[in-house]
Amino acid sequence: MTDENAQALDIGGLERTAILLLALGEQDAAEILRHMGPKEVQDISMAIAGLSKVTTDMMEAVLSQFLEAIEKETSLGLGADDYIRRMLTNALGEDKAAGMIDRILLGRDSKGLEQLKWLEPRAIAELIRLEHPQIIAIVLSFLEPDQAAAVIGELPENTRANILMRVATLEGIQPNALAELDQILEKQLTGNQNVSSSTLGGVKPAANILNLLDGSIATQVLEQITEADEELSQELQDNMFVFENLLDVDDRGIQTLLREVSSEQLLLALRGADEALKEKIFRNMSSRAAEMLRDDLEAAPPVKLSDVEAAQKEILGIARRLADAGEIMLGGGGGDEFV
Repeated sequence: MTDENAQALDIGGLERTAILLLALGEQDAAEILRHMGPKEVQDISMAIAGLSKVTTDMMEAVLSQFLEAIEKETSLGLGADDYIRRMLTNALGEDKAAGMIDRILLGRDSKGLEQLKWLEPRAIAELIRLEHPQIIAIVLSFLEPDQAAAVIGELPENTRANILMRVATLEGIQPNALAELDQILEKQLTGNQNVSSSTLGGVKPAANILNLLDGSIATQVLEQITEADEELSQELQDNMFVFENLLDVDDRGIQTLLREVSSEQLLLALRGADEALKEKIFRNMSSRAAEMLRDDLEAAPPVKLSDVEAAQKEILGIARRLADAGEIMLGGGGGDEFV
């Protein structure tokens, strides 16, 4: 392996993608991004914005790796579904890959559901507000967890727990039912294509949505679920990843995360953290930066708990983005899988 290839491999997958798109030029890059979902577009755009000091050697190395990967492929497009399933399952594990596979394969053939990903949470809530709770649960299962959490926040308070319980207990969706739902949404959002079967939903997606709800809403919803089904509530809690679970992230992962977090975010988030987590953060900073942060924490005036929780959720969102890119591993109640 050349020094240039070794240097390119040292950067994350998102950064390599960003460099590749820059090398292709605006028109070709735009055409590629047009086939991606909103979350992927956002993540890649942020990676492009964060690029600095991209040398000619790095760009040549990334292009070389890309060409090598393409040259190894034969019969492109044949058996693509099976290839996607095997690739993602091997990379992420069966549990993590399942929902992503369904969203990819389903999204390829659908228009109505896929277009929801580009709408504001309030617009989605207005669109599905009067639908049966089971329909709402299916729609939320198709969305990314952060978008689904925002939509739940816009729905009537007395419906949230019921809907989230339905997300958690979804075991499968019949192809004809999913196709009918897609067609209904399609008529409202334009377009017309068929869809395939899906296994969207489950405890883990519901827990991911709960993680991203505002603190007070999450607590209230979880209390209501506990009253209705204590066993399901415990399952959800076991699968939730909260700020304190950053203790389970290894030191290298914490260092990667800290490079993405602003000092203001970190200062606010640590106001509500226990001492063990604070010490882990300090240990993965330079001694000077750690000392300054300690001093700032001691001197900082009182702040609203809601502001602290908001900062923690922002950092958790960054952590999940890095985990999705394969740059860090999140631990916690969900075990050692990528989440």
